[in-house]
Amino acid sequence: MGARCSKLSLCCCCPSNINDSSNLENEKESLPGFIEYSLDQLKAATSGFCTDNIVSEHGEKAPNVVYRGKLDGEDRLVAVKRFNRSAWPDPRQFLEEAKAVGQLRSERLANLIGCCCEGNERLLVAEFMPNETLSKHLFHWENQHMKWAMRLRVALFLAQALEYCSCRGRALYHDLNAYRILFDQDGNPRLSSFGLMKNSRDGKSYSTNLAFAPPEYLRTGRVIPESVVYSFGTLLLDLLSGKHIPPSHALDLIRASRCLQYEPRERPNIKSLVTALTPLQKGTEVPSHVLMGISHETTSLKHTMSLTPLGEACSRMDLTAIHEILEEIGYKDDEGTANELSSKCGQIKYRRP
Repeated sequence: MGARCSKLSLCCCCPSNINDSSNLENEKESLPGFIEYSLDQLKAATSGFCTDNIVSEHGEKAPNVVYRGKLDGEDRLVAVKRFNRSAWPDPRQFLEEAKAVGQLRSERLANLIGCCCEGNERLLVAEFMPNETLSKHLFHWENQHMKWAMRLRVALFLAQALEYCSCRGRALYHDLNAYRILFDQDGNPRLSSFGLMKNSRDGKSYSTNLAFAPPEYLRTGRVIPESVVYSFGTLLLDLLSGKHIPPSHALDLIRASRCLQYEPRERPNIKSLVTALTPLQKGTEVPSHVLMGISHETTSLKHTMSLTPLGEACSRMDLTAIHEILEEIGYKDDEGTANELSSKCGQIKYRRP
């Protein structure tokens, strides 16, 4: 993994389109405006906060539990985060913070669409991401390891999400880790909007595992924008190694990564991270759900577009056909150091009738 480590570690950076962070607000038309829900609405949506609907990584033991829910009269699923009763004692502060985060709309975020503030209850409502977390796919995979092209894409999309938030006045992200990266119905990685909210009354919340905390947090107990870059660097270690490695246990990689510099001022900014990861992308014409090996709903696309042979194979989840087509166009698996698509990549795109 030598050459790969050096490239990704040195740059710590990413772009958009897959390549341009400036065009990521496509969610505005498909999502409702920010809504204040009643507690009864969210109880009904989650079947009374039924334990069967818990999707938090640590289940009921998590200090703030996340539930899968379905709002009455809506087709979409939502994620409902219920804070413990000691969090957010000031309802006005909670509402202000939630409404501010709720103004963000990006295809790189699991967007915040509402909240609830009744009595001692504090809840957030966000888009539901059906395909698990980065932690699950990277550390606890069952069917296949995450392909190198997909790891590069995760790094890029995460950097784009952070740049988008920073440009809109939300430069701080609390407890950035592999559990905060979620995969949508298309297999694309998104950053949870929950981390844009503080988790405690004093705003000092951060990872409970101090081995991964930025040095300045250990000194002052405060998070600054450069702390987010440091956390991004720890996620790069995760993506490079496929293991959850504390920075102190990965000295060789740290020496090559500017994101993990001890002094905050020596770390790159998010925009430069986006710029640096862009040219490293591989297999950009291959849909994320194909790289991830997950099923994908294509019904709506079928009604409006005719599909190429690869598109048809993907819609059927015919792995044999997908493999044969990728081999024919020159795509190589990521086990080798090369992972390029040939000039025939255009065959992958949808063709409009």
